[in-house]
Parts: sequence; structure tokens; C-alpha cells
Amino acid sequence: MRASVFEIKRFAVHDGDGIRTTVFLKGCPLKCVWCHNPEGISAKPMLAYFAHKCIGCGECVNSCLQNAHKMGENGHIFKRESCIGCGACEDACLGEALTLYGKETTVEELLPKLLEDKEFYESSGGGVTLSGGECLLHADFCAALLRALKENGVRTAVDTCGFVSREAFDKVIPYTDVFLYDIKAIDPAVHKRCTGVENGLILDNLRYLDSLGKKIEIRIPYVPGYNDGEIGKIADLVKTLSSVTGVRVLKYHNYARSKYEALGMENTLPEALPTDAQMAAAEALFGDLIRK
Repeated sequence: MRASVFEIKRFAVHDGDGIRTTVFLKGCPLKCVWCHNPEGISAKPMLAYFAHKCIGCGECVNSCLQNAHKMGENGHIFKRESCIGCGACEDACLGEALTLYGKETTVEELLPKLLEDKEFYESSGGGVTLSGGECLLHADFCAALLRALKENGVRTAVDTCGFVSREAFDKVIPYTDVFLYDIKAIDPAVHKRCTGVENGLILDNLRYLDSLGKKIEIRIPYVPGYNDGEIGKIADLVKTLSSVTGVRVLKYHNYARSKYEALGMENTLPEALPTDAQMAAAEALFGDLIRK
């Protein structure tokens, strides 16, 4: 059993309690206009070219059997349509200007890496978080990995947008200590404008987890001009749930601009950033449930 991973982030402190390692899996059913992990949207490998790092060594040209790279009078030229995502050029690049997002791995290959920091998990109340993209698009892989982590005494978390089948949740529920559950909007039309899909399935799955008594941390991106009118509605929803252990209102940022350019993707990131006053007002709606 294999899945495509685009990043493994050690010593993460914002993806659940304590010190954690977060595993980011490729593929997402949503296309949020504010997405800060655009490299995780497609399930396919994607090569990013960061032009400012290129030193003109030409090693990518020599390593690529698809002739996706060439050196011209004005420097490096990347023919993205020829790239098959093999990663040979990333390994050869002396300036670290090329990054391949999406490398297949197995549970057996991944588990030893995640257990390297077990001592830090235990001392801080942390563990391992599976994220994405949407990690539950790989539900069988996630279940096998989470089960192996639990067998090794590691606390687990699943960060999800909720837009997956009920069956996907059922596969990981026995091995997941807490779900980090993203809620972007309550109004279906607003949600579709922001993410490309309506949210009925997302809200149904949230209520399902709550009915089972699973620990849930609600995570809400605050994006002015998009979902700022939805925060009060989300607060009203949270009041109807019994298993929510905390709420994090996430301050939108646009740091991912360079990723969109490097990946050859349209940059959809909004311009407006939330103010501290807006964040404080949003957090006040959730009272003691707020987590920083």
C-alpha cells in the first residue's frame, strides 16, 4: 500500500497539542481561493522551479531524460509540459532551485521516520498528525499508518476538510485521538464560492464524529471578504456540538505566493489580510474554547 507525501514537517507545534510530526499527503477535493499548500491540491507529483535559487549550473539538463530543462541565453528554461515528476533533476540541482512535491511511500518506510521523535512526543503531549491536501483521500493508507502509530504508543491526529465519504472516516476513527476539523463557512453558496464545493457532506460528517464522542478541534481560516460573515454562524454551530475540545481561528496569510509561481499555477490568494481587531472579535465568539 502506497501514498504520495509532499512534506514531512518535524517539530510542528500548530497541528495539535505538543510537539508533533505532520505528514502531508497529496490530493484535495477542494480548491480554496486562499490555499497556502497549492502543491497539495493535485494528486500527481508536481515539480516546483524557484527561479531566484537557480545558479545556472545546468545539472538539471544533464539529468532529465525528458528534456524538460534547457539552458538558454537568459538562463534556465523549464518545459513543464514535458516533466513526468521523476525527481532526477531535484537530486541533481546544486542550487536547490527544484523541488518535487509528491513522493510515494509505504507505511513500512514512513513509520521509522515518525518514531524518531517519539521521546519529544511523550515529553510534550504531542504525536503525529496526518494532513494534506486531504489525507483521508488515502483512507486505507491512513488507517494502516495510524494503527501502527497507536501500536507504538504514539498519539494521533487527523487534519481534515471533511469532504470525504463516511466510510473514509470509519476506517480511521478507531486509531485517531483527535480530529482537526476545518470549517470555512456555513452558508453553502459562500462555501462553494470559497472552495469550489458545497458543504453539506462536511457538516454531516462533523455531526457524525460528534455523535460518536470523538474529540474534535474546529479550525477556521479567517479570510476578509470571503468568510468573515460566516464566523458567527460557525460559532452557533459549535454550540450545538458536545465533543468540541477547542477552536482555532487561523489568521489568513499570503506567504504562499512564491509557491504558485514556482508551480506554474494561477495565484488565487486574496489581497486583504485580517487585522488584529478582526481576529480578536472572531475569537471572542467562541469564549473559553479558543486555542492559540
